[in-house]
Amino acid sequence: MKVLVLLGGNSPERDVSLRSGENVSSVLKTLGHEVYDYDPINGYEGLNDYAGKVDCVLPMLHGRGGEDGEVQLELEKRNLKYLGADPRVSAITFDKVEFKEILNKLSILTPKSEVVNKQSFMGSELIKKPFVLKPIDGGSTIDAFIVRVPSADTVDLAVFDKYPQMLLEELIEGDEITVPILGDAALPVIEIIPPQGKEFDYENKYNGATQELCPPVNISSELQAKAQKLVEKIHREASVRHLSRTDIIIDKDDNLWVLELNTIPGMTSQSLFPKAARIAGISMEELVQKFLDMVIA
Repeated sequence: MKVLVLLGGNSPERDVSLRSGENVSSVLKTLGHEVYDYDPINGYEGLNDYAGKVDCVLPMLHGRGGEDGEVQLELEKRNLKYLGADPRVSAITFDKVEFKEILNKLSILTPKSEVVNKQSFMGSELIKKPFVLKPIDGGSTIDAFIVRVPSADTVDLAVFDKYPQMLLEELIEGDEITVPILGDAALPVIEIIPPQGKEFDYENKYNGATQELCPPVNISSELQAKAQKLVEKIHREASVRHLSRTDIIIDKDDNLWVLELNTIPGMTSQSLFPKAARIAGISMEELVQKFLDMVIA
């Protein structure tokens, strides 16, 4: 099969995207497929070279330009079949505010939040308690502030020069898990334990210091099953297709608080999605072949 892998791009998550794409591309070659790599850092004109010439596209683009519907629209313009959510669903789930609206309509718990600028942030009631300040449309916890001891002084307000509006959210204390979906079924739950006294931020996501336990050791099997069922519902009701990964906090009363959903989860050798698949008995080679099968089905 002739497969085009998209990797890199120009979002802040470019480095992770390159690693995801290179890993997937390598596996495809091992499987015997004819593989082409394309980095749309300078735009999408190069996609014209592949229109009608490849069987499918695997976008391994994280963040803006990858998960926001932009590249999906470009692929559809060229009648290229691709892995993942369509342009509309990608845009809605990538926007944290719009995704919260979906959760609210489904009566699913999600942290209380508001959209703020530099001025309204300083005056918000939410900063009187532990809070999170993060970009509305970004991933990998890039430019996110997790504040456990309420104080606006811990936030570098210069971040508002980069993001005129951000999402201010109450911090839910508890155990963090993530639940991947393959097709329409949940893979095993992964428990995330950052280094002692530190956060699951960009650095600790990729430096190997965070424990990523699959199966979890501190989450009951009943709660794991509940989380899987919940994430399958979100994936289905939001009309996501092929794959996703949803992040959840479990509070001390065993309530499940949904944070966000990723439509193109990382596929590096360290990434959570392949790890969960492996625990389910699905090798990286089988996983990538499954991606192809879903696209051309």
